[in-house]
Amino acid sequence: MELCHAVLTSLLHGPALDHWTLPNGVRCVAVEMPEAPLTCLDLWCRAGSFTEAAGEEGMAHFLEHMVFKGSDRLEAGAFDLAIEALGGSSNAATGFDDVHFHVLIPPDQSQKALDLLLDLVLHPALERESFRLEREVVLEEMAQYADQPDEQVLQQLLKQGCPDHPYGRPILGERSSLLEMEPEAMRTFHQRRYRGQHCCLAISGPKAKELRAMSESSALAQLPPDPSTPAKPKGLRLQPGRHTLELARLESARLLMLWRGSTADNQDWVMGADLATTLLGEGRRSRLVAQLREELRIAESVDMDLSVLEQGCLITLEISCQPDDLEKVQATVHEQLEQAERFSTAELARGRQLVGNGLRYSLESVSQVASQAASQTLWNRPQELLQPLQHLQGWSEERLSAELMPLLKPDRACTLIATPAGRR
Repeated sequence: MELCHAVLTSLLHGPALDHWTLPNGVRCVAVEMPEAPLTCLDLWCRAGSFTEAAGEEGMAHFLEHMVFKGSDRLEAGAFDLAIEALGGSSNAATGFDDVHFHVLIPPDQSQKALDLLLDLVLHPALERESFRLEREVVLEEMAQYADQPDEQVLQQLLKQGCPDHPYGRPILGERSSLLEMEPEAMRTFHQRRYRGQHCCLAISGPKAKELRAMSESSALAQLPPDPSTPAKPKGLRLQPGRHTLELARLESARLLMLWRGSTADNQDWVMGADLATTLLGEGRRSRLVAQLREELRIAESVDMDLSVLEQGCLITLEISCQPDDLEKVQATVHEQLEQAERFSTAELARGRQLVGNGLRYSLESVSQVASQAASQTLWNRPQELLQPLQHLQGWSEERLSAELMPLLKPDRACTLIATPAGRR
């Protein structure tokens, strides 16, 4: 673990943040972590799968692959070799809302690493032959994903629950769209999304604030701003209902339920939802786990998760069991959620402790800190990293029962019953 002294001694606020904005709209944030052994450079962009237009399904993730195939100055593979030679490592990830590229590097190599990272991400070569070859890699990744029954079940739940929204389609995209893509279309997507106001750079580690001048003279400052008026986001509406699915090679039956919540900028609601899902489905003493697994012993696993998303958070409940136990599992879940008995003082204390610890542990490394700071800065909600703990304390037993538990009623959920093919 890379737990820093600055985190341990800042349990109320977390490491200090320094925010600034470049003239073209690029947001930047530096997080001082003086005893960390590495510096993290994390470049985020509002260019996730949500931003894809019709026919671009999968473009954001495919572009993430193509970035590493070289830039105007760097040949394919040269970036990784250069970063490794400097003693660092790199990675990237694409989500529904955004994409980010990060580098972990010794502090004295930060300037060189940032120049390399920005050259790679902001000026991808998108060479035609590399495009053709990498498309096959992405198609193979899609095939592997489709071959995993657990992933198929979850994707089907999102498709049924969010049928008219980008959150309901795979981030990897659709095979038909991938086959039709050309480098020119990807370049247009890149030029449309990788603009000043859509980007954020986070720097965390030793002397992070001293690296401010580095960003102001970097290629980030040369990004053009976006002159267009931001389009109104497509509202996320969850479609309640009950669906069934038979799937070959599914080892156990599944009960899945999906609810829509508030948007990510409502941090007070997010903390309440995090607390509620923890009380219901995290740990042996949570209500659903205790009853389904420990007492009745009719569930093999119980998982309840909160996905914090910009257009509307999603809460998922997934329970695996034997097909013969599905009916009883569903009845028990409905009973628990319909009754919604007020949580006890002991339950609430346990839940607050688990949620608070999770937030504190998320500040253990420079990469985790940079990721959190970049995400909230990118979406224009800068705050101290541990400020959500204040919201957490505002959720009493009464408030949870009155404001949040009613949102988790079974009739408000999109429900999917998945069974192994040939069995009910």
